[in-house]
Amino acid sequence: MSSTGIDYGLGRSNIDNVTGIRFGVISQHSIMPEACEDFEQDYGKPTCPECGRDLIDSSDDSISAADWNAGKDYACAKCEQVYWSDSVFSEESLGFTYSRAGYELTNCLDSDVFVLKSPYYTFAQFCSPCVPGAGNLDNYLTEGVKTYCLGHDWFDGEKAPYPVYSVETQQEVTA
Repeated sequence: MSSTGIDYGLGRSNIDNVTGIRFGVISQHSIMPEACEDFEQDYGKPTCPECGRDLIDSSDDSISAADWNAGKDYACAKCEQVYWSDSVFSEESLGFTYSRAGYELTNCLDSDVFVLKSPYYTFAQFCSPCVPGAGNLDNYLTEGVKTYCLGHDWFDGEKAPYPVYSVETQQEVTA
């Protein structure tokens, strides 16, 4: 085993096949708390509180306006009931996403951020078998696998704990 670790993904998983850059994983606790405020919470698909089936959105033309009962948001074809949004989604977030400024992020494991796309990369050690083929941004290396990362502005003091390189120019980006 080298210092880069083991590629449990065998070069086929958690990698951007266009750029060859690995997806990155970093603990939410490693980034500044304010950065997480812009994450969009995911409450899952709307499901019927009675039977658990997927619901039809009020914008669906297959149900007449008269059947929507006081402008409610969702209908169940099986139960023939209509519901407001607050009764058809999970009360707790199932995860999060973030899509801005060249980043594509989502949740990973219990409290990690999965960096699926970024204008930046660094070099990191492979993750454990939990995220095969991805790079562990909490354990960066001076030479390792090229891994999408978060820029300096995601960290306290506007300084990433690892060297940051531009995907576009391949040059190091200083804080």
